[in-house]
Amino acid sequence: MEEQALTYLRPDVVSKLANMELRARMVVEGFITGLHKSPYHGFSVEFAEHRQYMPGDEIRRIDWKVYGKTDRYYIKQYEEETNLKSYIVMDVSASMSFASGGKGEHVTKSAYASYIAASLAYLMQQQRDAVGLLMYDDAIRSIIPPHATKAHLRRILLELERLAPSNRTKTGFALHRLAERMPRRGLVIVLSDLLDDPAQVLAALKHFRHNNHEVLVMQILDPLERSFAFGADAVFRDVETGERMPTQPYQLQHAYRLEMQKFLERYKRECRENNIDFVLLDTSMPFDTALVNYLNKRKRLG
Repeated sequence: MEEQALTYLRPDVVSKLANMELRARMVVEGFITGLHKSPYHGFSVEFAEHRQYMPGDEIRRIDWKVYGKTDRYYIKQYEEETNLKSYIVMDVSASMSFASGGKGEHVTKSAYASYIAASLAYLMQQQRDAVGLLMYDDAIRSIIPPHATKAHLRRILLELERLAPSNRTKTGFALHRLAERMPRRGLVIVLSDLLDDPAQVLAALKHFRHNNHEVLVMQILDPLERSFAFGADAVFRDVETGERMPTQPYQLQHAYRLEMQKFLERYKRECRENNIDFVLLDTSMPFDTALVNYLNKRKRLG
């Protein structure tokens, strides 16, 4: 069964499934089969009566007995507060349509992100957590508010099935606008290649944290976007602007990789400094890797 599940979790296999709901169910059920349940409780608050203290919480609600045992701050929480509202925020700009290889070995970044989003939405609904879907490119394109019903899940999966990347990226602008429209504290999961001005993107992510949201960023890149391992002379075309540029990639590869490394390290460092979970993925990774990274981080937060 374990071997079969790993087969299902390969992107090239999952991408051939026609139905988004079937894809999501197969990824999630294949992934969790035979594993202990407790790590997957992380989408909801870890404790039925306690939650980790966050800036803005009332100090009088801190449970000092728990602090004495764990050296960590938890607040007393009541039953009606335990339902989590989650927001999956998808970048659907044209840059997410990129895929290298030419032989189907890698899915597009948008397809990869949609499979992750579908799987997370399916898993949250199974745990009766409310989940919503928000899509953006250079503006906010669609908002499905969080709910926890099966009918609502199907609506999200249908929206993901119809996803068609287009337009330019304005991640910072769009995330700021979304932060303004999310009044209740919850979990925000951002799926994007983050190929935009890091200062603007990070400022927007901090906006979510300022509003006391818990934030997870999954940066999704194609392997060639990280390695720049093109062998011959090539003409590059910007998928968002159509601009073309002839170049010799092998002469630029070393400098490109250094710049890309600095670019990625900035996101990692500043996310860490602002208590934002950051997971770097590329489209050659199995989906179970993405879910393991997320769930392990959630478990450690508990």
